[in-house]
Amino acid sequence: MAKKVSAKARAAARKQRDKWKMKRWYTIRAPRHPWDFKHIGETIGESDDHIMGRVYEMTLQEFNGDFTKMHVILRFRVDECVGQDALTTFIGHHHQTDHTRRQIRRYRGKIDDVVDVVTTDGYLVRLKPLIITQKRVQTSVKQAMRSKTRDLLLGYAAKNTYAKLQESILGGELEEDIRKAVKPVYPIKSVSIRKSQLLQSGVVTEKGPTLDEIHAEEARIAAEVKAKKAAALAAAMEEEESPSILDAAEAMEPESEKIEPLNDTESEEVSEQVESISEDAAADAQDVDYSSMTVAELKEQLKAAGKPVSGKKAELIARLQE
Repeated sequence: MAKKVSAKARAAARKQRDKWKMKRWYTIRAPRHPWDFKHIGETIGESDDHIMGRVYEMTLQEFNGDFTKMHVILRFRVDECVGQDALTTFIGHHHQTDHTRRQIRRYRGKIDDVVDVVTTDGYLVRLKPLIITQKRVQTSVKQAMRSKTRDLLLGYAAKNTYAKLQESILGGELEEDIRKAVKPVYPIKSVSIRKSQLLQSGVVTEKGPTLDEIHAEEARIAAEVKAKKAAALAAAMEEEESPSILDAAEAMEPESEKIEPLNDTESEEVSEQVESISEDAAADAQDVDYSSMTVAELKEQLKAAGKPVSGKKAELIARLQE
């Protein structure tokens, strides 16, 4: 026998809250500087505490539309919630493993390193450069290229902020500087910063527009788009209600070229003329000497008259003379 459920248990089940209905959507935004609180995604959670610390990943192609950077994965961490907006910090990036593996071949040299740099605003960042040479190289050459790369990264970070470092890594400027520095040592195939990682945060800058200004700008853009759609819809409605092209052409046609309908007397005259023309054509057909034609010519005449083309020559001639 099935176990009976007490009334108390049923009442408790009815009072149980639906956790899914308690959740709400948050708009994930990129850092204020240098990305101006760009809308990069959405996430769902019960409260701000559930969103804090959440890591959101996306490709660089999705971030800025650059198709050649679809193998670069960006990582953002939610550090603050303001209303429905989840504000993030850029905590690093990495290249997809299969893309890095395709760069390495049997007869090429691989030079990688791990460099911890400190920016002018106090951010501690770990960078992992990767250099692929045209051919295999000796260890001494690798050490020389690795040393030049390390000095360049340390010097660049010591002169720039974390925001500028982000832009140079994602935009390829830092990779190009490394290429120019190590190219005199040995010919290289490719240079990349395959991974970056934020180890310690520094001073948060106040540059860039505020969140209220971003909301106002997004509302203005949405209003403009809505107005354009309404104008396009109104124009389409006007085109449907306007007269057709044929009606407009008839209206523009001069009076001298317009065809007026015939009265009863004129229509009878036209019908008599048509009958006389058809009788003359029939008489001409009777005068035609079909016997001098070939079977192929007779069949052509029958086809033109819409009559059957089977039978002997005499039958064809009789059919034409009907």
